[in-house]
Amino acid sequence: MTSSSKLILPRGTKIPNHVAIIPDGNRRWARSRGIHTLLGHKRGFEMAVKLGRAARSWGIHTFTLWGFSTENWERSRKEVDYLMKLYGKLVDDYIDEADRDNVKIVHLGRKDRIPKFLLNKINFAEDRTRNNNRYIANLAIDYGGQDDILRAVKKIISEGIDETSISKDLVDKYVDLREQPYPYVDLMIRTSGEQRTSGFLLWNSAYTEYYWENDHFPDFTPEKFRTAILDFSRRRRRYGGNDAEDHLKFKPEVTAALELKWWRLANIPDKTKFRDYAIAHVKEQFGLSKNLAKEAGILMSQAVVEGNKRKWEKARMPLKKFYTLVKDEIKLAFEPSIVASLQVNFWKEIHETKDISMSGNAEDIARNLYAEVYRISLLQAAKAAHLCVLANIEKNLAQRGYGDVHWDRAENYLQKFYSALKERVA
Repeated sequence: MTSSSKLILPRGTKIPNHVAIIPDGNRRWARSRGIHTLLGHKRGFEMAVKLGRAARSWGIHTFTLWGFSTENWERSRKEVDYLMKLYGKLVDDYIDEADRDNVKIVHLGRKDRIPKFLLNKINFAEDRTRNNNRYIANLAIDYGGQDDILRAVKKIISEGIDETSISKDLVDKYVDLREQPYPYVDLMIRTSGEQRTSGFLLWNSAYTEYYWENDHFPDFTPEKFRTAILDFSRRRRRYGGNDAEDHLKFKPEVTAALELKWWRLANIPDKTKFRDYAIAHVKEQFGLSKNLAKEAGILMSQAVVEGNKRKWEKARMPLKKFYTLVKDEIKLAFEPSIVASLQVNFWKEIHETKDISMSGNAEDIARNLYAEVYRISLLQAAKAAHLCVLANIEKNLAQRGYGDVHWDRAENYLQKFYSALKERVA
């Protein structure tokens, strides 16, 4: 059972108003386990209910699920009939919960091909929840994005609207998401490793952020949903205009050189230069004032010293203070305790990583670390994370006595790391 504490979002998380999910992979999930594909659909339905509840707990207003496309009629009669019965059961089982939680249920798609028993249930659910206004649950059955637009166009023509009156705002009033508070999708998630939208909500996804999940939908748990929300929260949404957020202005070559200098002195922390280089490094990287850089550099030095002694918990304390100071100064929205934990976990992992073939877990941690600190997506953080791990591997080799050539390689990778990072935050 999921612990509620694991589903709490950090303070400052940007919550999308409208999340749409393409729940792919039910059948593949079942086949991979040697069970009937219909059981995969059943497991997917159960997961959809859990995700809807999680969405409401986070304050996501509109939750849209694509249950059946206009092309899905081509599947076997047995599968189609089973799916229609599942949708009917979904309405029966959760209509009371929807009413209790003040959720308005809305059907998206064609209504002329849906079996009468299901259409009656859908109409009943829409009518009963019509006045609910805290959340919206859109269920797309016999829905296609192109079909949605075609139906809207046909209705506009049938009403005799003059072409000079046709505009984006007018079409908004005819597509299936018309008259909703948040008709435009903020975040669209597709599971099962597929990286296409299949035309879902074409009109309403002009500036949608996309998240591709490798796991099949029955395994897309609320915890993984939470990861997708955090990834969305880090993204900068420009809507075709200028980015209003301020950015870090460090010089990659300078920052890399400073970091390398205190790396080389990290095992002899009693030397003043170790701390001085750490101070200079954080001043350059984060653009801190002289006094704040001194305070931050001392905290970072303390954390590094404890880390070198493998005293990870002791390293975590000054790191949390360090990141709190940085957050307050440069106004980024990360959670210092989370970042400090990620940084310590990265140090622990990199200590055991001797070559690139063993760096997978370290890269995962680094990707989450830089995504969290710099408010970029996991995808955007991937290149920087890879380069950072390479730099740290070279540092390990140099510290173990394999020659100064590894320090040169470490600095080269550090420069590339900071260049990749600046490409994302500049």
